[in-house]
Amino acid sequence: MHAVEFHEFGGPEVLHATEVPVPEPAHGEVTVDVAYAGVNFADVLARAHGYRVPALPFRPGLEISGRIRAVGPGVTGLRPGQEVAALTSHSGYAEVAVAPAATAFALPEGISLRTAATLPTVLPTVQGLVHEVGRLRAEETVLVQSAAGGIGTVAAQVARLAGARAVYGVVSRPEKAAEALKYGYDEVFVGDGFTEDVLRATGGRGVDLALDPVGGDTFRRSLDSLARYGRLVAYGNAGGAAPWQVGQPELNPRGLSVGGFSVLTLAQDDPGALRALAADSFRLAASGKVQLPVTAEFPLDRAAEAHRLMDTRTTTGKLLLRVAGE
Repeated sequence: MHAVEFHEFGGPEVLHATEVPVPEPAHGEVTVDVAYAGVNFADVLARAHGYRVPALPFRPGLEISGRIRAVGPGVTGLRPGQEVAALTSHSGYAEVAVAPAATAFALPEGISLRTAATLPTVLPTVQGLVHEVGRLRAEETVLVQSAAGGIGTVAAQVARLAGARAVYGVVSRPEKAAEALKYGYDEVFVGDGFTEDVLRATGGRGVDLALDPVGGDTFRRSLDSLARYGRLVAYGNAGGAAPWQVGQPELNPRGLSVGGFSVLTLAQDDPGALRALAADSFRLAASGKVQLPVTAEFPLDRAAEAHRLMDTRTTTGKLLLRVAGE
């Protein structure tokens, strides 16, 4: 079968299409004939810096959609031919991928395989950020970093459905602001001066909840953007700065709190909790109340082009690799 792997760390050019044996599922696993594979920033970090790469060669790809090819021993509730979306530890950039049965989710009616490939990481992450860790309440205000990205475009919509009074976004480039505004933001701010913009927009109060995948100075500025009793949820370190540290001097005076979330760690440590988030997410997607924008699609053998585009930091929405398609 065709697959895309890398044998060394580096730029997009290290991704190579290759022929590999078709895998067989082990105990508790399924194999999936892949229709689409999501392209995530974690894939880029794996290729460039070895993020979550146990050994080389390595085949990236954290999320897929397709039809179950075979089920391994001990698997119940899934059958060959069933349409699923799945979160994999790796292996998604291939015609056939292996996934734990615990993180393979049968698709409800009304969700296409193309849309399904955007579901395993994006909507469960947003549900975790907004509801489980962020504990958003009606009439509260929200600030979302990377507002035009795959998670950012969905976060505003989910916050609106949860009753947020106002949702503000931050993007790195002016051209991304117009894209983000399509998905429910009241205002979208550009660049590092967003703390002043937030205070202006909220009459000096700040926001109740901030979501930050960037880290570093952005984390600090997001903390400064919070209202009294505000919460900040960090779910990445895309900026590559040293891990943030915060303590009583920053939190106590205004009663602030900081939380974290990782959908990949949740999948590994507590797949049952992920299944609960995924069930809510899939129902929401099937209802049509949330748009999951796919802004670019590449054939499998052009995965390097998808990574090259993502490296520019100009992308919006979700990127996919088309393997077998619908």
